[in-house]
Amino acid sequence: MSDRTLSKPVLGIESSCDETGVAVYAAGRGLLAHRLYSQVRLHAAYGGVVPELASRDHVRKLLPLARETLAAAGVGLRELGGVAYTAGPGLVGALLVGAACARTLAWALEVPAIGVHHMEGHLLAPLLEPDPPAPPFVALLVSGGHSMLVHVAGIGRYRLLGDTLDDAAGEAFDKTAKLMGLPYPGGPALARLAEQGRAGVYRFARPMTDRPGLDFSFSGLKTQVLLAWQASDRSEQTRADIARAFEEAIVETLTIKCRRALAATGAHTLVIAGGVGANRRLREQLAEAGAREGFRACFPRLEFCTDNGAMIALAGALRLAAGQHADAAIRVFPRWELASLPAVAA
Repeated sequence: MSDRTLSKPVLGIESSCDETGVAVYAAGRGLLAHRLYSQVRLHAAYGGVVPELASRDHVRKLLPLARETLAAAGVGLRELGGVAYTAGPGLVGALLVGAACARTLAWALEVPAIGVHHMEGHLLAPLLEPDPPAPPFVALLVSGGHSMLVHVAGIGRYRLLGDTLDDAAGEAFDKTAKLMGLPYPGGPALARLAEQGRAGVYRFARPMTDRPGLDFSFSGLKTQVLLAWQASDRSEQTRADIARAFEEAIVETLTIKCRRALAATGAHTLVIAGGVGANRRLREQLAEAGAREGFRACFPRLEFCTDNGAMIALAGALRLAAGQHADAAIRVFPRWELASLPAVAA
C-alpha cells in the first residue's frame, strides 16, 4: 500500500443493528462528512428490533446514503483510498449487508478494505473530538448489548477489566422501560421521564458494588423495579419517581466501578462511549467526579455515542494506515472478543 493511498479518504459503513451509518474520514483532514439513517420507526410497532426487517432496510438505504455522504464530503468514488465496515459484533444479516457492500466497492475500486470491531469503533469515537484522549486510559463501553471496562494501552492493546454477567446497562434501561409501559425505544424514554422524578422517593440497590471486582450485573435491579411498579399506584408521578431511582442506581453503579478501575490501573483518563454514554446524568456525575478526584472524563459528542459511520471510518483508517487489511472474502463475526484484535504499532 503506497503512502499516497494512505492519505486518501476512507469510507466507513456501520450496519450492525438497526441504524445505517456512512462516513468519510481522511488522515490529516479529519471527518469530512457523515450521515445516519435510523430504523426506529420501522421497529417501533414490534417493540424491538426485528433482525430480518433490519437487514432489508440496510439493503434499501445503504447505497443511497453512501452516495449522499460522498457528495457531502466532496469526494468521488475513485478518490477513496480504502473502505471500512463493521464486521461484528451484531446481527448477522445486518452485518452481511454492510460487509458485502464494502467488499464489493473495495474490489471494484482496487483499494483495501477492513472489517472493524463495533466496540472498538465506540472506544475510539472520542478521538474525533478536538482534544482527543491519548492512551493509556480506561474505557467504559456502555450500550444496549455491552457494559464493559477496558484498559487501553494503545490501539488494539486492550485488556478487559470487567464485563456484564447478564443484562447490559442499555438493555436494562430498555427492558425496565418496557415493563413500565413506556414507548420504544425505551431507554431514551425512561431517561426523559426520570427528569420529572422526585429524589429519594424510591431507592434501589447498586448491584455488585458491595464486593470487590469490576463486573456488572443489572438483572436484579430490573426485578426490583418490577416489584416496586407492581406494588405502586401506577400513577404518572410514581412512574417518573421509579424511573429516576432506577437511573440513579445505574449511574452510581457505573461511577463506582469506573473509579475502581482508574485506581486499579493508575490511569488518569476515563473514556465513556456507547449509547448509554449519551445519558445526561451519567455524563454529569462522571464529569463532576473527575473534577473532584483529578481524572479526565472524555465523552464523544452525543451524535457519536449511538451507532454511527464516523467511528467506523476512523477506526478503519487507523488500521489501514498501519497496513492491516484482509482478502476479498466477505466475513462477519456476530460474536467477537475485543481483546482478540491485533495491536497497531505506536
